[in-house]
Amino acid sequence: MTDETTRRGYEGNGEGGLQGRVIAVAGAAGPAGQATLLRLAEEGATVVGCDADAGRLAQAVDAARFAHGGATVTGDTVDLLDLAETRAWAAKTEKEYGRVDGLVHLVGGWRGSSSFAETDLADWDTLHSLLIRTLQHTSLAFEAPLKRAGDGRFLLVSALGAGKPTAGNAAYAASKAAAEAWTLALGDAFRKAGGESPPPAAAAILVVKALVNDQMRADRPNAKFAGFTDVGDLAKAVADTWTKPAEELNGTRLWLTPHT
Repeated sequence: MTDETTRRGYEGNGEGGLQGRVIAVAGAAGPAGQATLLRLAEEGATVVGCDADAGRLAQAVDAARFAHGGATVTGDTVDLLDLAETRAWAAKTEKEYGRVDGLVHLVGGWRGSSSFAETDLADWDTLHSLLIRTLQHTSLAFEAPLKRAGDGRFLLVSALGAGKPTAGNAAYAASKAAAEAWTLALGDAFRKAGGESPPPAAAAILVVKALVNDQMRADRPNAKFAGFTDVGDLAKAVADTWTKPAEELNGTRLWLTPHT
């Protein structure tokens, strides 16, 4: 984790529907992460992003902070493949801000092949680290803080392919399916923690076919991107999860693309 000389931080008082919330975003430097930082800042949350890429993270934090000057947006370089470092990030965030109301898991990656027979099992190793191990570490690190905050959210972004795997997407679909199962298990832990009362937090899955952003459209002006979810719409869906009671949200899939 970075020390205070390399950490990017800005303090302020945001306004919006998430004012008073402290929300951590894992994988904050990518297009989806950047859009989510912007949306959460706009809604008045204190946003704590992390990514392994310090340079891109700093740019994402700067963009969110300067777009919404009243918001508090910070960033830490964290190796989410290291459980101890991930736990330290969660503990540091809770200590600094007094609570953690959400963890949004946006660590992504894709590997595929032209056929099932040509699947490279090295792709599974890569995707296991990116899509499963980082999720395991963040969920283990943030479960207790989210329960302590009350009305917490743990959000995974998954893919339609997890339930409809194709021959060339075996490793990716299996990784996403495993991540979904892990998230639902966390949701069951939240349910049990609530006992006869509503759960103290909710774990939910936001399902997309794929994501699209402005740069992708500029690079491929003739592409249709049919069924894709814009990263801005994903970010709005993330923020909107706090408008639903935890007991309704917990253990559910929110479909951001048509499905059957």
